[in-house]
Amino acid sequence: MAPAITLAAEAPKLSAANTGFMLICSALVLIMTPGLAFFYGGMVRVKSTLNMLMMSFISMGIITILWVLYGFSLAFGTDKGSFIGWTSDWVGLSNIGLTELWPGYTIPVFVFMVFQLMFAIITPALISGALADRVKFTAWSLFITLWATLVYFPVAHWVWGTGGWAFDLGVIDFAGGTAVHINAGAAALGVILVIGKRVGFKKDPMRPHSLPLVMLGSGLLWFGWFGFNAGSWLGNDDGVGALMFVNTQVATAAAMLAWLLYEKIRHGAFTTLGAASGAVAGLVAITPSGGAVSPLGAIAVGAIAGVLCAMAVGLKYKFNYDDSLDVVGVHLVGGVIGSLLIGLFASGKGQSTVEGLFYGGGLTQFWKQCAGVFAVLGYSLVVSAILAFVIDKTLGMRVTEDEEIAGIDQAEHAETAYDFSGAGGGAARTAVPAPADTDAKKVDA
Repeated sequence: MAPAITLAAEAPKLSAANTGFMLICSALVLIMTPGLAFFYGGMVRVKSTLNMLMMSFISMGIITILWVLYGFSLAFGTDKGSFIGWTSDWVGLSNIGLTELWPGYTIPVFVFMVFQLMFAIITPALISGALADRVKFTAWSLFITLWATLVYFPVAHWVWGTGGWAFDLGVIDFAGGTAVHINAGAAALGVILVIGKRVGFKKDPMRPHSLPLVMLGSGLLWFGWFGFNAGSWLGNDDGVGALMFVNTQVATAAAMLAWLLYEKIRHGAFTTLGAASGAVAGLVAITPSGGAVSPLGAIAVGAIAGVLCAMAVGLKYKFNYDDSLDVVGVHLVGGVIGSLLIGLFASGKGQSTVEGLFYGGGLTQFWKQCAGVFAVLGYSLVVSAILAFVIDKTLGMRVTEDEEIAGIDQAEHAETAYDFSGAGGGAARTAVPAPADTDAKKVDA
């Protein structure tokens, strides 16, 4: 994210071009949340499809209201002790003039506010993929309300708010490697360690029910991510946003190809799920680093993330934690990779003059990146686990085992994703029993 305040020879004036550009970018970031819903919705079994969609969609409702009431003020208000912000005039978005500019920039405060709102919406939605099949919808809604208040808003201030400790330290996070992806990935890990595994984990097949839906979702994510990344420079005057746009495409392509190559060598096939997951891994990794690296550096970032994230998704079977849709393996690991590689590949010719190790800058920036990465990871992991524990002991986080087996869609939403009752045609047929020696095939629900 661009610094909150920049020095200029004269006060900036409202730019209609930058304002329009940022409104378009805000809309692009919003479409990422439905894209994420489709991506996750296709990866689960039929009986969990609607619940997965709703876990993303509800974030658009809850987080929007929280952001207007107090979230924007906590994240970007006047710094209080390097940990949190607060500006009372922003509570309920009161006392903000229509043409009042975000300090140092040419866009109105309202435009900056709504752009940042879209980031706040998608971050808790990312967590939901780790919790598929087993979490009460009311418990999830309460969790993201508390999590946004206690984790996302403070962390956004650390990283992007003027006076935030990570901001002042010089931690580079162009568009959300720490504040969004590590934050959400660590939260996912914290929650699943508390609530436990799905019924049948490592025993029953839990394959994606709709790979076309997964590919549609990943395509919407890729499309929207250009607004997510390029828009984070808050304008389009000096070419840095264009560099970020290019690097977003380059790193995503490299990560997808690297994931597929690893998959072919390791498992013998190029899968559509691998292509979609590899693309998302590249998008995650370039998010913090794309303004600091060259296009060749973006290829390296994407390729490294593609291979390491592909390797990381299998760790859940080794360490026996049920990260349903690989949020930890893709978002946490990808965010860590992208953030740390800034310390190696920063060229000094992008968003700042900071140079990484491979460009003669030594390890100074690498250690700063480590401080930001592991502080956010640890804080989010611990607070998220505590929130999940408290909710589980009071309201209860999980549906019953019977409801989980029967299907969380019916239990929590009284609906099913697909209605085949009218799909049949022709005369009814009499069922013919299978021969005695025919093996019954278990159909994955």
